[in-house]
Amino acid sequence: MADLTTDFLGIKSPNPFWLASAPPTDKEYNVRRAFDAGWGGVVWKTLGAEGPPVVNVNGPRYGAIWGADRRLLGLNNIELITDRPLQTNLEEIARVKADYPDRAMIVSLMVPCDEESWKAILPRVAETGADGIELNFGCPHGMSERGMGAAVGQVPEYVEMVTRWCKMYYDKPVIVKLTPNIADIRGPARAAKNGGADAVSLINTINSITGVNLDSMSPEPMIDGRGTHGGYCGPAVKPIALNMVAEIARDAETLGLPISGIGGVTTWRDAAEFISLGAGNVQVCTAAMTYGFKIVQEMISGLSQWMDEKGYTSVEQVVGRAVPNVTDWQYLNLNHVTKARIDQDLCIKCGRCYAACEDTSHQAISMSPDRVFEVMDDECVACNLCVNVCPVEDCITMEVLQPGAMDERTGSVVEDTYANWTTHPNNPSAKAAE
Repeated sequence: MADLTTDFLGIKSPNPFWLASAPPTDKEYNVRRAFDAGWGGVVWKTLGAEGPPVVNVNGPRYGAIWGADRRLLGLNNIELITDRPLQTNLEEIARVKADYPDRAMIVSLMVPCDEESWKAILPRVAETGADGIELNFGCPHGMSERGMGAAVGQVPEYVEMVTRWCKMYYDKPVIVKLTPNIADIRGPARAAKNGGADAVSLINTINSITGVNLDSMSPEPMIDGRGTHGGYCGPAVKPIALNMVAEIARDAETLGLPISGIGGVTTWRDAAEFISLGAGNVQVCTAAMTYGFKIVQEMISGLSQWMDEKGYTSVEQVVGRAVPNVTDWQYLNLNHVTKARIDQDLCIKCGRCYAACEDTSHQAISMSPDRVFEVMDDECVACNLCVNVCPVEDCITMEVLQPGAMDERTGSVVEDTYANWTTHPNNPSAKAAE
């Protein structure tokens, strides 16, 4: 059996599935239920400094985007950091950690951007026995308007400065949670590393408005006739998160910086994809809020079975395996040729592939009078659109033409592919290895 135990920054947990800092990790009751369900770790919902209380709205806090089958694809959240007293949270963290010593306990923090505020809260967190802290530099709403959250995360100099403070006054791992609301994620990641961060976690939520109520003409969720932007999460953000994780994993200036992957993890496969792109573990929020804490049992069994089938005996063997194959467009092999193939036994003759290709692509699919659809190789550029719009899985596939075969579209012979990106001279990883 595959061993799902992870050692992230010296913090051991029975599996790589952690709950992200969010509403599900706001109190002792929830976290105990999560650990009993099998979660390997928890990032406690963000704590703030003592002072004026945080006040959340007493109304809708979430907006949603659904698929055609009412499946939740994205969740917009306008909730702030914890509105419970700091001391209450700290006492609960200490009790839970004492009762679950084999689980990872990370405390998310967000206080004003001055050294004294961080110096004051860090010793109190240390007293709880928590395994580490996560600096919330990503929250895009509410707190950012007060000079915290994304307002810090969007300025690399601030990221580096606050990280240095935390490393000065706290002797356990410091994880920096990055905002995706920035042009280039590598900037704050490099700043976090320069500040001494032990790891980064990403992505935090994406600034968004999920919809408008066309009767009241207010953004949703609506509070007394008005709305605001919030943080977007869920399966819809996964592609953005995967790209940002990969950008950090393959950046020459952040090579080796541990990553905790966040963003739309709903299944074991999602987790495996994040891990293959360099994440040492994953954090989950929306899936737990949608299906409950026991969804982790499916994630654990699925990941374990897949690893057994592939011959992996530990999560560490999967970490970063896909990174060498992530490259820039200019290094793609332009001699690689594929063609679409339609399985006539599976085809239901809906015509989606034909309509999509004829109207919006390369007119490479023909339709006979009795609705038989066939690919015309001389026009097919292997764009894959037909595969994506076909409602029948595996009805349309892409066939790779081997070197030496004739590409009917160009009339040329398919050439041998050039060297893998792993050894490409412009690959930062290859340069670093030299």
